[in-house]
Amino acid sequence: MPNAADILIDTLIEWKVDVVFGLPGDGINGIMEALRRRQDRIRFVSVRHEQSAAFMACAYAKFTGRLGVCLATSGPGGTNLLTGLYDAKLDQMPVLAITGMQYHDLIETFSQQDVDLTRVFDNVAVYNAQVNDAAHMENLANLACRSALSKRGVAHLSIANDIQERMADGGRSRRNRPGHMPSRNFAGRLVPLESDLSRAADLLNAGKKVAILAGRGALEARDALRETADLLGAPVAKALLGKAVLPDGDPLTTGGIGILGTAPSQDIMQQCDTLLIVGSTFPYIEYYPAPNAAAGIQIDHDPQRIGLRYPVEVGLVGEANETLRMLNKRLKRKADRSFLERAQEATQVWRRELKSMEEDKSSPLKPQPVVGAFGKRIAANGVLVCDSGQNTELTARHIDLGADHMFSVSGALASMASALPYAIAAGIALPGRPVYAVVGDGGFAMQLGELSTAIHHRIPLKLLVIRNDMLNQIAWEQMMFLGNPQFACELPPIDFAAAAEAMGARGFTIQSFDGLDEIMDQAFAVEGPVVIQALVDRYEPLMPPKMPEDYARNFRAALPETPGHEKIEENLKHSPLGNAAADQNPQGAQQAPDENTADLPGIP
Repeated sequence: MPNAADILIDTLIEWKVDVVFGLPGDGINGIMEALRRRQDRIRFVSVRHEQSAAFMACAYAKFTGRLGVCLATSGPGGTNLLTGLYDAKLDQMPVLAITGMQYHDLIETFSQQDVDLTRVFDNVAVYNAQVNDAAHMENLANLACRSALSKRGVAHLSIANDIQERMADGGRSRRNRPGHMPSRNFAGRLVPLESDLSRAADLLNAGKKVAILAGRGALEARDALRETADLLGAPVAKALLGKAVLPDGDPLTTGGIGILGTAPSQDIMQQCDTLLIVGSTFPYIEYYPAPNAAAGIQIDHDPQRIGLRYPVEVGLVGEANETLRMLNKRLKRKADRSFLERAQEATQVWRRELKSMEEDKSSPLKPQPVVGAFGKRIAANGVLVCDSGQNTELTARHIDLGADHMFSVSGALASMASALPYAIAAGIALPGRPVYAVVGDGGFAMQLGELSTAIHHRIPLKLLVIRNDMLNQIAWEQMMFLGNPQFACELPPIDFAAAAEAMGARGFTIQSFDGLDEIMDQAFAVEGPVVIQALVDRYEPLMPPKMPEDYARNFRAALPETPGHEKIEENLKHSPLGNAAADQNPQGAQQAPDENTADLPGIP
């Protein structure tokens, strides 16, 4: 006769779950035993930290579209899941979190690890329940899986350790009939109203300068999106989670948007008279057109998210692929391609500027040549992830993705220490595909032990560490956002190549431009996990595509008291994206070309 833990794992198998990420503990011994006895049908991936397990479950859902599952013991094991679960919540990923509890009759008696995790998880979960017995588990396990998938969020089950071993031995109520809840999800066809499609087509056909903003929700609509852009002569700006929506070299895209994005993307948002938003709630409102400056149309599966960032006139509630195909039938091909052509010319100028940065041979070694060289070696079917920090800006700008690449990142949460768990999840979810990660030394150090997990599971991982012994993005935010001198962003140095070797991987170190290509070639020739640390200039600026006047003013005020300000000044003088900041006076006397930004040299 099965116990509650058996019922849980059998239910997961019925829901086609084939991997669980977690860390054993005495609060989940019953569940671990159920997994052990079914290891031929469901895989348990043991991690070094429960936070990683939650990140892996989120990334698994992102890469497969299936339910991600993580498991942690009672008390601190469960609370350690929260950061990764908030990553899933904010990026709308289906994840089931399973946690243990104290003995059911000792709950709330101040016993060891006596934490009410259902109360703790209340904000992060769309479904959150404590399991009472084996008969209860039959219903709750099904409902938790269904809730995570249908609501695109986190479901949580908390199970006392003695309840896990309780048998389904007749303790069932009369109304709780066995097998009354099927182990499957149900999905319908979500399409917009015909009247909304017609109104959206009218606005798009009337627009003279149409721009498109595409996010993660458009990843399954690549062909339809490209057809839309071509019909409308509309350049496509990509939110970071939508980096793989169109290849970076596609003539219809201006690249990324936002502080990590491109000047041409910022231009089309300022100049368009019509904006189509597809599968994105990109959060930085200042990078959209001014409210009501452009006619807005938005496509999203969730009506709550339509109009969240921009006051759109038409909301098309539906999945992006089918909605775009229905919309495309109503669109007329624009004869005037001048708006697109100007954006294409500006994008070519921007890409030449980036290329010049990647060819910078100066010393100390700049990070752009390193990331550019890494990106050029990524296989055509590679999966790329990055962490949160300066490495995100470098990845967004200096690695071009092709049609067959996959990419992901901690999006709305923007958490440090996410990239290595994401990379491991990618290797497990997509066997046979090479995996690549770009990380900063701050984020990598937080979960360095997880490299041993990648080694143990033989993940085909090439990991680039941008090592400047600084939390560099935070330093620049201190200066640009509030005008404060950089403070407490220095990091004690770690030799990550040596750490990799100590764990059983290969480690390489790049210190100069001259050795860059040779060391990259050696590293990429190695099978299995490889760590490449690049010792780069900590004073290299992290610049937005266009420097807002208040950022420039704040930066100039903060610079004199910032450690190493002389080296920062020198770098700004030689950076294609830095002269505007260096030239802007502290009082803001230099007038920007428009009320929002000062154009950077070489960028139209």
